Amino acid sequence: MEPDMALDIGRHVLMTALMICLPLLCVGLVVGVLVSILQAVTQVQEMTLTFVPKIIAMVFAAALLMPWIMAKLMEFATEMFSPMVVP
Repeated sequence: MEPDMALDIGRHVLMTALMICLPLLCVGLVVGVLVSILQAVTQVQEMTLTFVPKIIAMVFAAALLMPWIMAKLMEFATEMFSPMVVP
């Protein structure tokens, strides 16, 4: 395997991982910001209050996005395990 091919595979791995994780991380970020704003407005500074809504929202988002995530992972696995054409 040439270094260029290894770099291309590594780039493809990182881009696939980023594409799969990004929607879930964005849901966690949005819910975290909303809970923080709610805490700032009501002056309730409970640490566990931030975790429960984030966990619930991320589990719900993961359940909704699971078909898309599985399709992307299957596409990636098919590309990685298919026979490579070496010139």
